[in-house]
Amino acid sequence: MCLLPARPAQPRAGRPARSSPAATSVLLACFSRPGENYHYGGRRNLKVGNTQVLAQMISERLDCDLHRIRAADPYPDDYGQTVARNVREQDADARPAIAGPLPDLGRYGTVLLAGPIWNVRAPMIMTTFTEKLDLTGKTVHPVTTYAVSGLGTTERDYAASCPGATIGDGLAVRGEEVTGAGPDIDAWLRRTGLPRR
Repeated sequence: MCLLPARPAQPRAGRPARSSPAATSVLLACFSRPGENYHYGGRRNLKVGNTQVLAQMISERLDCDLHRIRAADPYPDDYGQTVARNVREQDADARPAIAGPLPDLGRYGTVLLAGPIWNVRAPMIMTTFTEKLDLTGKTVHPVTTYAVSGLGTTERDYAASCPGATIGDGLAVRGEEVTGAGPDIDAWLRRTGLPRR
């Protein structure tokens, strides 16, 4: 995705009630897009999106529940069309609708927010997700796949859209290298002390 200035998200009201402070389980919430993707300057068609591959690798190592975030209006398979839509959504500070129910966070003390980096930040649907939930008292770890931007602005953006949460150590993996990310995941899990299987 092209690199344009990112705009911090603004928190919104109307969130579900906060969870019990005794919650200790981990939720891995993942948004991923298959189809035509950036690949070392070119394009490659993916049956499974890079972030979903990374989330599956994490879930095989980590004692967690996995929740898929899906857009009510799915993003196009065409890379250029998705880039254009994402720029429009960022410029409009949009909140794309999510398909299906949101998870109940009551039993979770830690939430991993996994998504790609599009135009230096997480897709706007991730802000839809965080703003609709009360993450007060939870630890939130950004998890990203990227082409050139690493974690991008996710730490700052999630701090804005998850007031009352602690933003923990993030994990960023280059999309083209995701299948070989096992050692990076293992090192990150050791750093964070998240519960291994």
